[in-house]
Amino acid sequence: MALQRPKQSCREDMYSERKNPIPDRWTDYTAVGKRIPGTRFIAFKVPLKQSFRYNLTPSDVFGPFDLVRILEEEGQQLGLIIDLTNTTRYYNVEDLPNTLYHLKISTVGHEVPNDATILSFKKAVRHFLHGNENNEKLIGVHCTHGLNRTGYLICRYFYLNALISSKYSMNQGDIQLRGRTILMT
Repeated sequence: MALQRPKQSCREDMYSERKNPIPDRWTDYTAVGKRIPGTRFIAFKVPLKQSFRYNLTPSDVFGPFDLVRILEEEGQQLGLIIDLTNTTRYYNVEDLPNTLYHLKISTVGHEVPNDATILSFKKAVRHFLHGNENNEKLIGVHCTHGLNRTGYLICRYFYLNALISSKYSMNQGDIQLRGRTILMT
């Protein structure tokens, strides 16, 4: 019986996992949330480029084109992605469809975003909404998991721009973001 060489050695497997480790707890979260009612916002976790797929099960794979496909299947069209991760290693902007605008606002995790970050986010959203008044294209926002930095900046935008309708006023209810409740009271 002849021995066959494995397609990839153990050493190569270890290198691959070290080179492109999946973000901690990334697989614990759903890929894409629901559009926040009454807004153009949708939150999602960071899509990962092709080289990360080797470290994922097929059901966990979520890349840039998966994001667009999922939204199209729901009858939604993405117009802008605001990337709040503090790295460029997760995906290449060149891998996004050329129909999308992309803005990178590097934001440190585990810290409250600073005033410059909040202002950049607010300006980007206003600019996009002004240029897209005649369509329903969405603003997709993500950090690593699509929760903390993402939720904070979306809520700050609501607060600073008085976009919280009576349905979502601070006295009447909470907002659902990616399956988590943001307490507005």
